[in-house]
Amino acid sequence: MDFTNLVVAFEAVVPMFILMLIGVMVRRAHLLTDIELKHVNSMVFKVFFSVMLFYSVYTTNIGTVFRPKLAAFALTALAIVYGVTFFLVCWREKSNKRRGAMIQAIYRSNFVLMGIPLIANMFGDDNIAIPTMMIAIVVPIYNVLGVFTLETFRGGQMNLGHVLLGVLKNPMIVGALVGLVFLVLGIPVPKPVLRPLAQITASTSPIALIILGASFRLSSTRDHMPQLIAVVISRIIVVPGIILAAGAAFGFRGIEFATLISIFAAPCAVASFVMAQQMDSDADLAGNCVVFTSALSCLTLFGWIVLYEELGVL
Repeated sequence: MDFTNLVVAFEAVVPMFILMLIGVMVRRAHLLTDIELKHVNSMVFKVFFSVMLFYSVYTTNIGTVFRPKLAAFALTALAIVYGVTFFLVCWREKSNKRRGAMIQAIYRSNFVLMGIPLIANMFGDDNIAIPTMMIAIVVPIYNVLGVFTLETFRGGQMNLGHVLLGVLKNPMIVGALVGLVFLVLGIPVPKPVLRPLAQITASTSPIALIILGASFRLSSTRDHMPQLIAVVISRIIVVPGIILAAGAAFGFRGIEFATLISIFAAPCAVASFVMAQQMDSDADLAGNCVVFTSALSCLTLFGWIVLYEELGVL
């Protein structure tokens, strides 16, 4: 084995693990209360991520960044993962509350929070434009499918217009769309304004990972251990194992393939816990899925990177 590949994987994953560990230490030291964590987390998602996406899109050469083949593959793969997961979970699991939580945990990854830092660690902060463009494509689909899934198993009536309006109000989508408008129309942003936006962009992922680590909680796993194990294995081993192999076969290489890793091999999205809590799903199961996949993904992401470095795909 080429130890250079181990170094690349180590340098990509360990910084994320350290930032999350700092967050755990912050929580253990009681430096932030639960209410303060909630407020900081809200600020990160509503302000920091919005600014990061605006800046990343605005400073991008859209002609060289948008990859239609990559977008088509990612959306097709996501549709297949969702469809197969929906069928299998409904077949094996009888509880509607657990069905919604499990389906969302398996198809919906923490692409923004874990994937973007991963690519930044591998290729540098100046090369996150491609995954940033993918956020504007993938995240709205995540949101629509999440609401559809949880409403289905809650027995409610899904209002498509309300869902689409919610997607358009998502701070990440707003930031990306505004950045795209400024870029396409050639609206100049003065350097004194652009500089602090760049500083916020650079600090977004580290702060978000620290807050993620500080937000970890272990609720009881006794009542849903089989479901938890099934979700963890599916989210960080089975789904990336199949989709990444297909991506390599379709010819994706370098940062495009790393983008697929960040979408399909990242742990469960933190938002899946919040949505499960708000929409009468199994919030305890959803929360444990986030905690365990996030902790174990540090090992699995390392493994996927080493494997595909060895195969010459990355």
